[in-house]
Amino acid sequence: MKIIVIGLGSMGKRRIRLLSEHKNVEIFGIDSQEIRCAEVMETFGVKCFNSISEACAKEPIDAAVISTSPLSHAAIIKECLEHNLHVFTEINLVQDGYDENIMLAKERGKVLFLSSTFLYRKETQTIIEKVHEAKCPLNYIYHVGQYLPDWHPWESYNNYFIGNPRTNGCREIMAIDLPWIVTAFGAITDVKVMKSKNTKLNIHYNDNYLIMLEHESGAKGVFAVDVVARKPYRHIEVYGEQFQLSWNGTADSLNQYNIEAKLEENISFIDASEHVEGYAAFITENPYREELYSYLKQIEDKNYQPAWNFEKDKAVLNIIDEIEA
Repeated sequence: MKIIVIGLGSMGKRRIRLLSEHKNVEIFGIDSQEIRCAEVMETFGVKCFNSISEACAKEPIDAAVISTSPLSHAAIIKECLEHNLHVFTEINLVQDGYDENIMLAKERGKVLFLSSTFLYRKETQTIIEKVHEAKCPLNYIYHVGQYLPDWHPWESYNNYFIGNPRTNGCREIMAIDLPWIVTAFGAITDVKVMKSKNTKLNIHYNDNYLIMLEHESGAKGVFAVDVVARKPYRHIEVYGEQFQLSWNGTADSLNQYNIEAKLEENISFIDASEHVEGYAAFITENPYREELYSYLKQIEDKNYQPAWNFEKDKAVLNIIDEIEA
């Protein structure tokens, strides 16, 4: 299978590295920056093209992985589908082109796969499973925060999409985490929000949110989202009369409280904590690997259902729009 990776920044390089583990996949790159193409050629031995049309003219490309900034996705997805390519795209953050591209993918019989990395983490998969098994009503308190300049220490936050109000850092956190939250607790039926700008950062959007959510299951949650916390923070407590569980965002920090013994029991995972230097400790590699595997599996098996899709994402983005309004 021949796959083009479009956008050769940090995420594009990650996708190339993980796709390289599949011996039946031949990878090509596309980026407008020659320096990125040269780096990918030197590091991975990947040949690069200037455009999708050039790549498809010179190679029988089967599929694409889109790792560009979110606001560019809609047009690139459409172009890939028009070239009869299966499409994997990073998180979109906005609904631009959703209806059109969903329809086009169905017309062409092509896979339209949307990244939702936290649905492929063993820890969140376990939380989802245990929440579904719980025999009592549940509440949760979830805080995710990291100081915006620390997201990509190697570049200014104003030089990539998190500086843009449409694709801002808080919105990205919500779009990353709400898919697994609604998978665990059910669709959101009510939202209440407090928000403000607390930092002196050069951004034109609210940098912190306190969000109260009610789910169709009856579960209720408080979701604190910010780009303020100087220490990277990801912590959830899920609790009910017969259930208590906590997670600090890392592979070794999922604990369930044993009510009878009155002690916390750690839930451990094998090979769940591979980490790349430069990212916060709670950013691990295996989920990125697993969702690419899921993408390739869906290409080969049209009956395979991935953990997330554009239709589900549209509903979540509607909630995020309501939160930001």
